[in-house]
Amino acid sequence: MNLVILGTTPFTPPQLAALRSLLPDHDMSVDDALAHIGSVRIAGVTATQTLQAQLETLGAQHRWDYALLPEGRRLTDFRLVAMDMDSTLITIECVDEIADYCGLKAEVSAITEAAMRGEIKDFNESLTRRVALLKGLDAGALERVYEDRLRFSPGAESMLLGVQARGLKTLLVSGGFTYFTERLKPRLKLDATRANTLEIVDGKLTGRVLGEIVNAEVKARAVREMCEQIGAAPHQAIVIGDGSNDLQMMAAAGLSIAFRAKPVVRAQASVAFNHVGLDALLRLFDA
Repeated sequence: MNLVILGTTPFTPPQLAALRSLLPDHDMSVDDALAHIGSVRIAGVTATQTLQAQLETLGAQHRWDYALLPEGRRLTDFRLVAMDMDSTLITIECVDEIADYCGLKAEVSAITEAAMRGEIKDFNESLTRRVALLKGLDAGALERVYEDRLRFSPGAESMLLGVQARGLKTLLVSGGFTYFTERLKPRLKLDATRANTLEIVDGKLTGRVLGEIVNAEVKARAVREMCEQIGAAPHQAIVIGDGSNDLQMMAAAGLSIAFRAKPVVRAQASVAFNHVGLDALLRLFDA
């Protein structure tokens, strides 16, 4: 396997020495140049539980993330990058911020957090409960959230530019709302989006979602359908998510990335980005 160490800053000599002590039988000299951009690649590494525990300890100490990937894997081996929106592509949970405009952010956020940790098993029920609390809110709150609160996660735009330049298609698939995904699609030149539609009548939210709710099963289906549309196999998809409702689409992919994710997601993902930005995806692979 290739061991890729991803730093948030260039590596220092003591940090490189720590890595060498961890893998004394592996020659890192040819890869030291990568240290200047915060990445070190070490070939021929055997993944063991002991090594991974040591990497977790060093990662927490130095704010590193790491990945163990098959040697020779390239980004262009993949055809699709699919990603969650809330707390993944963007820093906020849109439903929580909308709820802030009717004084219910704490209540809605508690439901969101429990759902993302997997403590509420029925995503449909959790979304229905949260949206119901928004009944009667002026729809203008959606625009205020988009303009005033929506921010991209670190490295999000660079990551998208990088994968698009290499010919990969992009899919934004969200348990959030079309109000936001439809605005992000042209802004980020995304190929496709899938999300929930809030019902609005006379300029007010009705507290209902129209049509099929985009839950874990629908997310996974959206990834498979997008793969079919572009003539790719699911193992040619990279999926990025943070919550338990992302697990099914992550399991369907050839590579899954847990971004600032809940523990249940980190435990099941191929790679966890706890410190680095989304653009670290571009540093994972052989040139």
